[in-house]
Order: sequence, then structure tokens, then C-alpha cells
Amino acid sequence: MIKVFSNEDVMCVEGIVEKSGLKLGTVYSFLVDGMVIDTGPQCLETDLIPFYENHSFELVTLTHSHEDHSGLAPWIQENKNVPIYVHPKGISVCAKPCPYPKYRQMTWGVRKEFNALPLGDVIQSDSLEWKVIYTPGHADDHVSLLHKETGRLFSGDLFVSKKTKVIMNSESIPVIINSIRKLLSYDFQSLFCCHAGYIQDGKGMLKQKLDYLENLSGEVGKLHMEGRSIDEMNQLLFPKKYPIIAISEGQWDSKHIISSIISPKSYL
Repeated sequence: MIKVFSNEDVMCVEGIVEKSGLKLGTVYSFLVDGMVIDTGPQCLETDLIPFYENHSFELVTLTHSHEDHSGLAPWIQENKNVPIYVHPKGISVCAKPCPYPKYRQMTWGVRKEFNALPLGDVIQSDSLEWKVIYTPGHADDHVSLLHKETGRLFSGDLFVSKKTKVIMNSESIPVIINSIRKLLSYDFQSLFCCHAGYIQDGKGMLKQKLDYLENLSGEVGKLHMEGRSIDEMNQLLFPKKYPIIAISEGQWDSKHIISSIISPKSYL
């Protein structure tokens, strides 16, 4: 089901994914100044299609190509005839039908292929110009969108929560830290997160996440210098075992936080 409400002239579409009475996840799409930011997942198309049919917009910008953000993009492309933009690194992903594991298909639905256009340094909505900020770490095609005059930041999946407990094996905590530092160098107030929704003190909350990740990285570094194994560090730092670890067959795990800090990678 979806819930629709407004914050700061931004229409927020909260998509709630439930299966057999269990809540599996929440994901937001946004409509601002004639631009849709992320489309929501295919599994919510019964609720989302009427919303898109009843609202006018001129373009879609994706913060990244993951299926919970791009699931309705094929329908929009077929039925609304508006351009869809993504970071250049995401174009080939968007062109493939359902390029993600079975457990994610069961959660978010099966996304068809679609044709996306490359984002540049700025994107223009009806009357506003948005700065496109490359913010990898969660995904290598991840961007954030900033409107400088109003101080509104759309951060995709860079925030999500103050304290990260599990990540995918493709993610990198050091790269996420660098992306957060990059965003904090800009002047903004409110934050629109695709899983946490509207956050009025966005900059303050993002700073809290940065502090947590930097402190965590320091703890991992200290334990690594003591000769602790990844399994030992994982048990000390993340004793709780989350269901997503088993459901994803290890694609999501606390261990990936530790290993990404010990062996950092970069996005070019």
C-alpha cells in the first residue's frame, strides 16, 4: 500500500511492502516541481500506477538503479512518455530485465528493462535547477540531488538510518563515509531519504551517521591491529544476527561492514 503526504512542497509517496501480514520494507518516491525522484518497486504497481496516472510530471530522476527505486520506470516509460535519467554507470543495469537475486525479486518484484538517459552535473525540473552529486558506496551509480536555494537534499539510500548494522557485499563503508563528507560540505537543511522519508534536520542526522561510521571504523582498525579475525570482530561488534543475513544467503551481512573497512575499495 502507499501513503501520500507533503513536506516543504514535496509530495512524498510512502510505499509499504507487506507479504503474509509481515512488513518487509518501506521505500519512498518523491514528486517535486514536475520531477519524480525514484519510482518505487514493481511489487507496488497496483497502488503506484493510479498515482502516476493522476499526477503530471515531465521527467524521472533515479538516485540509483536498484529495483526498489526503479521498479515502475518501465511502466512510466511505456505510458507517460517522459525521459528517465540515471548516473551513466546505471544505464546498462537499467537495460537488463531483473538483474538481481531471487530474494530481492520476491521482496521488490520483477523489474523489466527500460532505457535511461545519462545524468550530467545538473538536472532541470520545471522551474528549479538541481545539483547532481555523485555519492557512491551503496551503489556505484548512486547520486544525491540538491536544490541550493531551498536547502533540500534528496539522498537516495545514503542515509537510511543513523546506525548501519548490515550491508551488501557490494557496498563500501569507507566510500560511504567519503560520500557523506562530500554532502556535508554543502549547505542544506532538510533531507529526503528513500527509506527514512522526510528528515527536517537532515544535515544534523547525516552528521550523526558520519560520526557513527567513523567511530566504527576506528574500532575495526584497532581490533584488526590486535590480530582479530573478521568473525571475531563481527561477534564483538555485531552480536545480533539479522534475518536478512539468512534470507539473502549472505549477500547482506554485518561481516561486509568489517571487511570493507579492512580492505577498502574505490569507485572511479
